Amino acid sequence: MLSAEMTEILRLLHGESGALPDCCAAVLGVDHVVVSLAVDGQITEQLWSSGATGSSFEDLQFTLGEGPGLDVLRTGRMILEHDMSKVAADRWPALLPAMAHLPIAALFCLPLALGGITLGVLTALRSTARPMTGQEMDDVLALVGGLTLHFLAADEDRVDAWVAVSAPLNRGLHREVVHQATGMLSVQLGVSLARALLTLRAYTYSHGRSIIDVAQDIVSRRLRLDEDDSDPDPDPPEETRG
Repeated sequence: MLSAEMTEILRLLHGESGALPDCCAAVLGVDHVVVSLAVDGQITEQLWSSGATGSSFEDLQFTLGEGPGLDVLRTGRMILEHDMSKVAADRWPALLPAMAHLPIAALFCLPLALGGITLGVLTALRSTARPMTGQEMDDVLALVGGLTLHFLAADEDRVDAWVAVSAPLNRGLHREVVHQATGMLSVQLGVSLARALLTLRAYTYSHGRSIIDVAQDIVSRRLRLDEDDSDPDPDPPEETRG
């Protein structure tokens, strides 16, 4: 049964409340909630997040090209890990050590899907290890259903829908500067956008930096990369290969 608090949140989806991410986290009994939409296959764009930990986690998945969010996009199935200490090291071999500094002991990733269409992923993160209660699962399933219908109804053009939904929450595209930097690298290096993004991801990973910070340095012309920066690892995650 849906809780009264989640019923109110679903009503507010059509309003202009910038507090929705925090409200969702509180009702679901987690510390952070992140919603990301699919841009192209395994690439996602963060729409909103309830805090820095969620954004950092999403950026790590984006940079490394692996993680539960990408698995959910690929399979359309939810991933519920109530104790991250029990996750096998080879499940996400690059992500798990990279996220060790983040206060994430449990994660729950659910697809925003309708039929065969998967629009994106909702990720809930908790700093303590425990499964969701029955009530919390009822609420999160209702939330992903409401978000999916909301995004589908926003506009047939998915990019316009992101902007339309982001505006009431006073947020632009989280990785707008990454897209700008990728375009600049594509022109500078004379390579495809996919190859330019690989170069940006590889540089970020090898230097242990945030992909947002690296992209900002490129756009502001404080940093210039060359194509050799695209292969710091002889065997990068499959999703990041050009």
